[in-house]
Amino acid sequence: MDLMELKRQFLEYLEIERGRSVKTVENYDRYLDRFFAFADVKKPSDLTEEQVRTFRVYLNRQPGTKVGGRIEPMKRRTQNYYLIALRAFLKFLRKRGIEALSPERIELTKVPERSLDLISSAELKRLMNAPDQKTLEGRRDRAILELLFSTGLRISELCGLSIDDVDMTRDEFSVRGKGDKVRVVFLSDTARKSLQDYLKNRKDMDDAMFVRYGRKANDGGDLRLSPRAVQRLLKKYAVSAGITRKVTPHVIRHSFATDLLSNGADLRSVQALLGHANIGTTQVYTHVTDKHLREVHKKFHGK
Repeated sequence: MDLMELKRQFLEYLEIERGRSVKTVENYDRYLDRFFAFADVKKPSDLTEEQVRTFRVYLNRQPGTKVGGRIEPMKRRTQNYYLIALRAFLKFLRKRGIEALSPERIELTKVPERSLDLISSAELKRLMNAPDQKTLEGRRDRAILELLFSTGLRISELCGLSIDDVDMTRDEFSVRGKGDKVRVVFLSDTARKSLQDYLKNRKDMDDAMFVRYGRKANDGGDLRLSPRAVQRLLKKYAVSAGITRKVTPHVIRHSFATDLLSNGADLRSVQALLGHANIGTTQVYTHVTDKHLREVHKKFHGK
């Protein structure tokens, strides 16, 4: 069977049977297309281990992000996305009984341990106080900041919220996250008050929790605030709060997780609150629970 037809069936399988998001399916499509174009293959039996190896060398030499005045090579983590997509496709072929390269022959590139972008508690406090709460836009932005830190929501989850999703009479609500998984998140008193203050001052009838203001709000389009707009407003408030490091919605999510762990929460609970499918993803935060190691060393290690 033609490789492109098999790829189409694979992408449909991901979306329908595996329940992957449209964005994930689009990414897999792009990764596979790039490999097929590079390897110049037409049918599954044409795929070889040598093609995969030369493709990996090719990816390793591709430009990645720009740092200062120089362009870094493509990150190893990004290279692995291509290999993961190809391996999943080969597993699909094997499941269908189609002869092709064994997926076990594809090993992922070893990646360095992730580092966390964090801001201090003093910086976080200044960030929360940065919006001008005399304006409706400022009230909205303060509610966004408080909600992000109270719940650890991903930016897509935050922007996807509608007013009816959050019951203000309770301190918890459900959110649908990655992989279509539903989890419960919790509102702090300050987050709930900020949301209530923002919503009671709104004049529009849109069902989105957070809407756009300014000139573009009158263009007749969707009023829902976009993830890009939230990223921009965080950048603006970080500058006004005198924070020199990069501040994104994910940085606040990191702060949410580290705050829980430093105050005694266990890793499994934090995993559930963040909506991580694998606890290995949550373990990036374990540096917080290792703070006591210096004291242990000092107390018990021989002089």
